[in-house]
Amino acid sequence: MAQIDFKALIAHCKEYGFIYQSSEVYDGLSAVYDYGPYGSELKNNLKEYWWRSMVHMHDNIVGIDAAIFMHPLTWKASGHVDAFNDPLIDNKDSKRRYRADVLVEDYMDKVMAKANKELDKAAKRFGDDFDRELYKTTNPRVKGYLDKYNDIKERLGNAMSAGDLEGLKGLIDELEIADPDTGSRNWTDVRQFNLMFSTQLGNIAGEEGKLYLRPETAQGIFVNFLNVQKTTRQKIPFGIAQIGKAFRNEIVARQFIFRMREFEQMEMQFFIKPGTQKEWYEHWKEARMKWHLALGTPQEKLQFHDHDALAHYADAAVDIQFQFPFGFKELEGIHSRTDFDLSSHQELSGKKMQYFDPELQESYVPYVVETSIGCDRMFLATMSNALQTETVVGANGKESTRDVLKLHPALAPVKCAILPLKRNEERLVKMAKDIFNDLRLSFNVQYDDTGSIGKLYRRQDAIGTPFCITVDFEALDDNTVTVRDRDTLEQERVPIEKLESLIRDKVDMKQLFV
Repeated sequence: MAQIDFKALIAHCKEYGFIYQSSEVYDGLSAVYDYGPYGSELKNNLKEYWWRSMVHMHDNIVGIDAAIFMHPLTWKASGHVDAFNDPLIDNKDSKRRYRADVLVEDYMDKVMAKANKELDKAAKRFGDDFDRELYKTTNPRVKGYLDKYNDIKERLGNAMSAGDLEGLKGLIDELEIADPDTGSRNWTDVRQFNLMFSTQLGNIAGEEGKLYLRPETAQGIFVNFLNVQKTTRQKIPFGIAQIGKAFRNEIVARQFIFRMREFEQMEMQFFIKPGTQKEWYEHWKEARMKWHLALGTPQEKLQFHDHDALAHYADAAVDIQFQFPFGFKELEGIHSRTDFDLSSHQELSGKKMQYFDPELQESYVPYVVETSIGCDRMFLATMSNALQTETVVGANGKESTRDVLKLHPALAPVKCAILPLKRNEERLVKMAKDIFNDLRLSFNVQYDDTGSIGKLYRRQDAIGTPFCITVDFEALDDNTVTVRDRDTLEQERVPIEKLESLIRDKVDMKQLFV
């Protein structure tokens, strides 16, 4: 069994109807993608899992769906107009543009990879007696790599926090960081670039008619804080959740759907009493990690990564990183946003954004702990974790390989496929279609008779269908069919009348909450 590499994963997504390049007939639009028949089903299942776990499983979290367009002063108050920038740098020879901080982070990853390589070699050499932490402090080579990594990390964090573009450029020059594609070190100065898309309101031209496509969904929650609190009679602590599109004018969009210009966020803002943010921050760190692990994601593919440079609104921030085919990268962020957002909207709008606490008999602006996960990144992580190449032995004893998408059954786009053994045998076809029409009332199921049974199995494996139901001649005599398990390849005879309950027990999303 082996994970499929990134290029093969991208090819699989297109071949089997998960993701297409947007506007492909016109040679595509960079960093914009369309979700195909199976991709849209999987994405909707991921959103449902998040929504049910975040909203339905909590008495004190409710959901909203705020508009994409908001009053332009919203983004002034949030800091996006003045501070929502990426530090960009151009290579004069290749004419390619990069995020300066990402170039440094990639360099740091290489340094850490060298340290880990030395540690892994030592672990093999010393066996069970190996003390990894002690070796980090006593081996000169490993210690040198780690000291270098930590020094760069500190300097990068300081430069980003201070907005020191000259310092960032100096770090790139000092480390002799080259263009990843060409090896050139002929760089321009670093400069800031605002990531918001702007448009016009109606026919009004100029600044007075300027609107922005929202760069995050959180502000729609903040400006509705009091509306939601009053209409739902929530008491602090409580949360507001939202799933919605956001837009960022990413100049350096890359790595398939990992970084796009149009993407979807699943965010929850949890409103708390000031002074309690540390305990709630730790609570949501733990809760969100459990959510990912419930899907069967291996613990070693997930890690916490504290932010080196905090955003202007945060007093603590951590990422849950997933090991994508291109390395550990951010999947979800947990941020302690203090009272920055509500206080900023209160100041600029002139409207009070305070909560009256009946226990304390006083009003205050609540603090906020945020959990924010990119739906598209979650999709990519799910596909990366699930898609595997396996060697299997057929009934004839011969080995063959299959690409199989081992999704949790609750997330699978198609829950089961109904396959008649012979497409030209009317009785088999009728029975198979009767089963199909019965089960489709309960699940998303698929009927297929366009190939041999082996080829039909492979197609379903490739899209992640957990169960295949084969209608054969024996079924005509005893009303039992063969149910094949995607992962174990085991087959069992099941009475037709028990199919619905058998499949429901396996694919119901409640399995993720027990």
